[in-house]
Amino acid sequence: MRRAAALAATGAVLAVLVAGVYWWQARPGEGPADAAVRVVTPERRTVASSVLATGVVRLRVGAEVRVGSQVSGIVRELNVTVGSHIDRGAVIARIDSRGIEARLAQARAQIDVIEQDVARARVELARVQRLEEQRLVAESEVEDRELALAEATARLEKARRDAAVVETELGYAVIRAPIAGTVASVTTQEGETVAASFTTPTFVTIIGDDALQLVAMVDETDIGGVAPGNPVGFTVEAFPAEEFRGHVERVAPKGTIISGVVNYEVMIGIDGSAELLKPDMTANVTIETAQREALVVPNEAVLREEGTRYVLVQTEAGAERREVVVGARAGGVTEIRRGLAPTERVLVGAVRQEN
Repeated sequence: MRRAAALAATGAVLAVLVAGVYWWQARPGEGPADAAVRVVTPERRTVASSVLATGVVRLRVGAEVRVGSQVSGIVRELNVTVGSHIDRGAVIARIDSRGIEARLAQARAQIDVIEQDVARARVELARVQRLEEQRLVAESEVEDRELALAEATARLEKARRDAAVVETELGYAVIRAPIAGTVASVTTQEGETVAASFTTPTFVTIIGDDALQLVAMVDETDIGGVAPGNPVGFTVEAFPAEEFRGHVERVAPKGTIISGVVNYEVMIGIDGSAELLKPDMTANVTIETAQREALVVPNEAVLREEGTRYVLVQTEAGAERREVVVGARAGGVTEIRRGLAPTERVLVGAVRQEN
């Protein structure tokens, strides 16, 4: 019985000690928070005005190019696969060109034949002109030879143009990349026969290296400060810890009404590498519209109560509550737009904050 009573008494003492420690730590005005109270003077710093918006990563107009064949034939060589990167001017495919080469050889042979006809016509014209000077042939004979030379010369010009057309077709047998980019799709294989009689068959689809841009929807109340060249920072849901940079390229001249609110499309060029970005990704966008001098205090100095922001100013009579209008908040400081003078002394850490 004595042992049980001793244990009960010891438990009661421990309970009183624990309750006392808890009460001491919970007393307002005497915890570690009050020990960290300090006085600061507002500073003047350069802060950036910004506009917040949401946007979507999209392909630029003309960034997706479909490459096809302008001549018919068998695909003799195909050098690309889906997902591969290709440089501008690189060979994508080759069409069997033996038929075109035969036509070109025939056209060049025809040129040689007509060149001989032109040379013969010149010789006959010169001979007739000498006879005409001696009054040995009629004048009409000279005219006939001049017409014959002109006709042969015209046929020679036509033959050369026909050969140039065939040479152009021969160049089309080698299909090259018009832009540098990534191959998005391949719709043919080696050994297949393509026919380009009515429409140009698509071989591959290429998405250009600078194909992506960001399109942000900015509310009409904020669009006045947005201009080409404004710096832009944005994040996407897939990589929330990665911040991408860009710049405003242009602002749409016509608004778009969404749920009764007028918004304007802002086209944003992406600076640096965009390998992580994909079309149709949603982005949270911050457009830096201007920089200005502003009065700032540490974030901990700005207190909140029922939606009202205020600071505690040190005066001769003690701490005075002063309601303020705040602005941008970044880098550990908050902009004070109205309600505080640069020479006033502000208490930091005086009470527990709710922000």
